[in-house]
Parts: sequence; structure tokens; C-alpha cells
Amino acid sequence: MTKKHVGLYPGTFDPVTKGHMDIITRGCRVVDKLVIAVARNDRKGPLFNTDERVNMVLHDTAPLRDKGFEIEVLPFDNLLVNFAREVGAGVILRGLRAVSDFEYEFQMTGMNARLDAEIETVFLMASEKQQFISSRFVKEIGYLGGDISSFVSPETKLKLEEKFEIMRKSKD
Repeated sequence: MTKKHVGLYPGTFDPVTKGHMDIITRGCRVVDKLVIAVARNDRKGPLFNTDERVNMVLHDTAPLRDKGFEIEVLPFDNLLVNFAREVGAGVILRGLRAVSDFEYEFQMTGMNARLDAEIETVFLMASEKQQFISSRFVKEIGYLGGDISSFVSPETKLKLEEKFEIMRKSKD
């Protein structure tokens, strides 16, 4: 019996974008099981709470699970390598959009390797259609009334619009 290769894809996913989904879809092809780890990082001031972000990721990954890919979506708030051990992941998947991402990811990979040399980090380059998408830009464009439908799923777009409406009303 062979051991199942479990990959871990961590992020804030505030909100989950089509760029994230590109990495998730491609990640499913390189591991037997993908655990999507939604960070409980209130210091970053997320627009959505952890449960909302987990539910958005669950919704957007449902078509992949329907195709037979094994995906689990879990919140986490501890050290990434410790969480990787908890879920049995031997690989951390990270997406790279630009050179600016590489420097940060390079440092993080080095630290993670020092903490646990048995856990590998694998980088997936964002596809050319998704390279410029970031959750931060999506939130900014959406808040200012721009069309974000090409960056997020229809359900995530609706959830963002609801949040923006609440924010605008509380501002008045």
C-alpha cells in the first residue's frame, strides 16, 4: 500500500479569487489530497471572518470535489509546519505571481525548512491570466464600484457586494 501524498495550501483567502482557484486546481493534480488552510489572522484585518472565508472556499471548490478530487478546507491559527504535521501534509503548495512574491516566499520556505526539513515547499507559477489578481486589489476595485466578476466566483462577488454595502452605510 502506498502512502497518500497530502499537500497543504495555506492562505488568508479574503476573499478566495480565481487566482487562488487556479493554484488549487493545479495543486489537486500534483497531490492525492489537498488541504486548504484558511488562516485565522485577525492582525491582517480580514473583511470576512474565518467561518465566512472557509465557507467561500468550500463553495468554490465544490466542483473539484464533485470531479473526485480530495479537498479538505480547514481553519488554522498555529505555526504552518505544525499544522502541516497535524494534517499529515508532506508538501506545502505556494503560488507565485511575480518576482516580488518570490522574495517573501523564499524567506518563508527557508524558515519552514529549518523548522521541519521533512516538509517540502512546491511553488506553482500563476497562469498568465491570473498573475495580477490579488485579494487586496479585488477588494479595492469592488469597494470603489469596479467590476470584479472576472476575478472571483459569482457567489463570492455577491458576498463582497454585501460587505461593501454594509461598509458604505456605516460610513454615512
